[in-house]
Amino acid sequence: MIPFIQFRETDPNMHLTAEAIALPEKTLVQSPKNAQSSPVQPGRFSQRPKPYLYLFIFGSWLATLFWFHPRLVQLLDMAYNPVSWLALGFFIAFVEFAWLYGMYNLGVIVFAIIHRLLYRKIDRNDLPKIDPANAPAVAILYTTCNDFVPESVESCVKQDYPNYKVYLLDDSSDPEYQAKVDAFAAKYPELTRVVRRPDRKAFKAGNMNHGLEHAAVEEPYFAIADADEILPPDFLSKLVPYMEADPKVGFVQANHRANPATKSKLSRSQGIGIDIHWKWYQPLRNEFGFVMFLGHGALLRRKCWEEIGGFPDIVSEDLGFAIHARENGYRGHFVEDVICFEDFPDNVRAFRIRHIKWTRGTCEFLAKKGKWLFKAKNISWTEKLDIFFPTMNLPLTLFYFAFMLVANLALPALFGKAQPITYVLGGQEVVMPIITLDEGFNVIFTPDFFLITILTFFAPVLCFILSLAHRPLTLFRFLSHSTALYAALGPLSSVGVIAYLLSGGKAFSW
Repeated sequence: MIPFIQFRETDPNMHLTAEAIALPEKTLVQSPKNAQSSPVQPGRFSQRPKPYLYLFIFGSWLATLFWFHPRLVQLLDMAYNPVSWLALGFFIAFVEFAWLYGMYNLGVIVFAIIHRLLYRKIDRNDLPKIDPANAPAVAILYTTCNDFVPESVESCVKQDYPNYKVYLLDDSSDPEYQAKVDAFAAKYPELTRVVRRPDRKAFKAGNMNHGLEHAAVEEPYFAIADADEILPPDFLSKLVPYMEADPKVGFVQANHRANPATKSKLSRSQGIGIDIHWKWYQPLRNEFGFVMFLGHGALLRRKCWEEIGGFPDIVSEDLGFAIHARENGYRGHFVEDVICFEDFPDNVRAFRIRHIKWTRGTCEFLAKKGKWLFKAKNISWTEKLDIFFPTMNLPLTLFYFAFMLVANLALPALFGKAQPITYVLGGQEVVMPIITLDEGFNVIFTPDFFLITILTFFAPVLCFILSLAHRPLTLFRFLSHSTALYAALGPLSSVGVIAYLLSGGKAFSW
């Protein structure tokens, strides 16, 4: 468990300050008591990841196919016309592909546990010491567009690092927000600078590129903070040593948690899931996968940004930056004990807007960068797979929606037969018509097929089950709320994928 200050979720008057999120001195980066500390070697953080995770995933999946595929193929014997054959073929293909994703999620959990038990954490005493008199300059890019949050930018100007400046990259069109930005900058004239541009071309990516080209031009490192993000006071002092230790680290990504000061029930409910997901799915990528740059709460190397020509002009500029950085020989590193807080949508409408943005942004990334990524020479197949698996998740909701229609409507219509069941209630007979599937489906109505189906179904939420097993009521509420929310958004994701395809991949505003 990552140590951090605890807040009571039931307190509606919580107020989060930069001082409140200071981490205890003894954190996860300390080496185990029985472990020997050794200095960090040059290149330690930019080494290629080990392929063991994906060998496990595909080995498990192939073993599953070896066991079940012959029985699934037998279902095709029931086909009596092209439509019935296509329905069965799609059913079989999707089930087997779903097993692959089930093994992916199971593999992540297994290797996350292995990572915690066997891989020693970096001791900060072995990282380069930063001399306050010669500390490398850092630019903090605070990006805002009609959503300026004083508490967030306060956390940017209250860093305990000796050499930094905050650039307020203001894309706001509302004069009220512009005035707020100017008023804040006036309070800290030595630490801040307001940067505006004449247009909003390329949105956030364009805003950051403009700031780095015209304002923050000398600092070798720059950090990115979203408008609602709370940085810990030691954000820079803990991340800069990683950059100094390895010149091939293109960025250092900090951890994130849901803002405990939020008053929204939806934000608190979904925040639990975000916290757990980060805990299980991010740290192991340092050793076994591709470290993602997540767009904020990160420290980046200006030289890396310059060599790849700036942030790419796509919605998912963070992932685009990360893959181009990797192709140029740089690698990211995830630091688990530096924890930023961020807000999550406080109502269903806001959540829906963000979800559809993510869906279409992912479609754009796959359309514009997928082929390039596939051919990239310096990105290993372990890393490529670690990018494609989570990235394909949202677009694949279209096929999941189609699968639900086939399994629940098409197959019963094509291979079902009416069979009324009679119930006796209070001395009266009640006849209920039901549809039973052809006996040919009995080849998959077996205990082992049931178990693999349950495993596949629960694999994506296994991390939540393990983390909240000691709090069953919280687990039940979280799974209930998440299931309802994402089930409602499933068709919307499908619409988003179709809309992107029909629009020809045209850019859209958010």
